[in-house]
Amino acid sequence: MAYKITDACIACGACESECPVGAISQGDTSYVIDADLCIDCGACSGVCPVDAPQPE
Repeated sequence: MAYKITDACIACGACESECPVGAISQGDTSYVIDADLCIDCGACSGVCPVDAPQPE
């Protein structure tokens, strides 16, 4: 199960550098996770100040 970034995202970028497989990139208004690359490790969730990355 991949993670998804919710609408709570404040586009701080903390999650992007934590992703070990490069599945996170900046979208138009928030960051997005490529579900095909996500390995469900939760690293992004651990550093997010607003708990935006959540398991789908």
